[in-house]
Amino acid sequence: MLNRTLAPESKLVDEISFIEPLKQVLDNGIPVFTINAGKQELVRIEFIFENVNWNASKPLEAIAVSHLINNGTSTLSAKEIADKVDYYGAFLQTEYGADQTCIKLYTLNKHLQSVLPILRSILNESIFPEQELAIFIQNQKQSLQVSLQKNDFLARKSFANALFGETPYGSNIQPSHYDDLKREDLLNYFKAAYKPKNCTVFVAGKFEEAEFNILNSIIGKDWDNDAPSITNKFSFTSIHQGEIFVEKPDAIQSAIRMGALAITRNHPDFPGFQVLNCLLGGYFGSRLMANIREDKGYTYGIGSAVASLKDAGYFFIATEVGVDVCSNTLAEIEKEISILKTDLVQDGELALVRNYMLGSMLGSLENAFSHADKFKNVYFSGLDYSYYENYIKTVKSITAGNLKNLANKYLNTDSFTKVVVGKK
Repeated sequence: MLNRTLAPESKLVDEISFIEPLKQVLDNGIPVFTINAGKQELVRIEFIFENVNWNASKPLEAIAVSHLINNGTSTLSAKEIADKVDYYGAFLQTEYGADQTCIKLYTLNKHLQSVLPILRSILNESIFPEQELAIFIQNQKQSLQVSLQKNDFLARKSFANALFGETPYGSNIQPSHYDDLKREDLLNYFKAAYKPKNCTVFVAGKFEEAEFNILNSIIGKDWDNDAPSITNKFSFTSIHQGEIFVEKPDAIQSAIRMGALAITRNHPDFPGFQVLNCLLGGYFGSRLMANIREDKGYTYGIGSAVASLKDAGYFFIATEVGVDVCSNTLAEIEKEISILKTDLVQDGELALVRNYMLGSMLGSLENAFSHADKFKNVYFSGLDYSYYENYIKTVKSITAGNLKNLANKYLNTDSFTKVVVGKK
C-alpha cells in the first residue's frame, strides 16, 4: 500500500527526446519543416519572414505591417477575412519580433483547403487601407502614452536603447513615430519582406502527404511580392553606460533593470551561463528571490534572464521595489553576484537547479507545437539538435567550480548598465 506520509523519491530526468522535423520544399522554393505528431485533426502553420531593410528614421514599418497585414486585401475586407476565418473555426495570429515576423494559422485539417486561400490573399494582396492605418496609429499612440507613465516600461525601454541603440532591439519609439507612418511605406515594406525568397514555413500537428499537397497547390505558386530587400544584420560592442536614472518625484516604487551584452546561443558557454542564471534569478527558488523577496521583503518578484537574439545576446536583472529600499536592493543584488564569484555552490542547491531545469525542458515538450518551437530556436541560430544534447549534458554535469568561473567571466557588475526609474 502507498505510504502517503513519505514524500515521493526525487530523481534526475534521465532522457529527453525530441521530434525532428521533415524538410520539404514548395514549388516556389519555400522550405517547409513539419513536425507530424498528434492524433487530433488539427494543424498549426507558421509563415516566418526575416525582417529586412531597417531604416532608423522609420522604425515602425515592420511592426505596422505585422499588425495590419490581415486588415484588408484587394479582394477581401478586414471584416470578410475575420468572418471567413471564424466560419471555419480557424484562428489567425500575427507576431512581430525584432528578428522575424510571423503569421500563424491554426485550423482543422478538413478546412485546410478552404482557409489557405484566405491566407494566400493576405500574403499576396494586402493593401493596408488608410482607415485601418489611422485607427492603428490612434490606438497605438494612446497605448504608448499610457505605457510611458509606467516605471517598468521606461526601465525596459531605456535599458534596451542603452545596449542596442537605434536598432530593432533598442529603438526609442516615441508617439511622433506613429505620425510618420505612411501607407506607401507599408506597401513597400510588405512587397520587400513578404515574399517566397524570405519565407520559411513550420508546420506542427497531424500533417501528412495529402495536407502538404494542399499547402503546395495554394501557397506554392508564384507570389506578386518580389521587391529588393536586405536582411537586417547588426553588430554591437559593449559600451559602459554606467547608471541611468529617470526621476519620478511622485513614484511609490522604483523600477530597476541592470545587465550587459552577453553571449548568444551559438557560444559554447551558453548552456552553462543558463545554469548560472537560473541559480541567480531564473526561477522562484533563486538566490535573488530568496534574499530580496523572501528574506528582505523588498519586492513581490525579482528575476534574471539570458536572452539570445539573432545578432546579440544579453543578460539582465529586473525588479520593482519600494522607493525607500531601492538603494538597498541594488546593494543586495551586487552582494549576491559577488558571492557567486567567490563561493562554491553547495551540492544540494545545485541539484535543485538541475532538477528544475531538466524538468522544465521535459515539461515544455508536451505536444507537436512545442516540439516545433524548440526546433525554431536552433534553426534560426544556425544550430541543430546537438545543441539540446549539449544543453542537457551541461545541466547534468556542470560543477560548482565551473559556475564560479562563469560568474567571474560574465557577471562584471562594474560594466553593467544600471537603469533606475522612480526614486532612489
